[in-house]
Amino acid sequence: MEPNIYQSLSICPLFQGIDMAEIEVILQDVSFKLVRYDKKDIYTLTGMPCKYADIVIKGELTTRMVSMSGKTVEVSRLNKGDIIAPAFIFAKDRTMPVSVETECETFILRFQPSEFETLIDHDIRLRRNFIQILSNIDVFLTKKMRVLSLFTVREKVAYFLTDTAKKQGSRTILLDKSRQEIAESFGIQKFSLLRCFSELVEQGAIEVNGKQITIIDEKKF
Repeated sequence: MEPNIYQSLSICPLFQGIDMAEIEVILQDVSFKLVRYDKKDIYTLTGMPCKYADIVIKGELTTRMVSMSGKTVEVSRLNKGDIIAPAFIFAKDRTMPVSVETECETFILRFQPSEFETLIDHDIRLRRNFIQILSNIDVFLTKKMRVLSLFTVREKVAYFLTDTAKKQGSRTILLDKSRQEIAESFGIQKFSLLRCFSELVEQGAIEVNGKQITIIDEKKF
């Protein structure tokens, strides 16, 4: 069953402040198509060009960076409403630095870059929102690079736990990723993550019950 395009776009940062009825009117001036991917389909590989301006309408994609040694680091996950690689749509060098794979059946709303340019040029709200999206990407990547390059394994785990607790609004957090996926997101080995969790449990910093982790004493991180 195909998803509701306008409902999905209503939560897209590009259309922030614009209701579904108006989104439908705005899209009448440009051409686009709905593209479907199966679970574990390859959306793009590292080194391939960014050809389109795509927005996730339904599903989830994972972006990963692979080193020369084969080490994999999960960069981010893209869900309903997210624009795929917005910083590369109009870049001079549009070579993708990451590989992107679907995690489940996924629908993408696809624009040619020229059509996407027409879209944001004809509405000042879309242009302003797009600039904010690019700015937020810069902030995200700066934080991500700091964590990956400067933090120890323990500091990475502490950052992950406190950041997740903040996002979920609770000191008891529910993990939505496997241990392997969490390790990949920080560029560390799974056994290093598990060892760190065990040390934090032994020191009374956290309690672990399957995918549920409770922060007991943040000072012991």
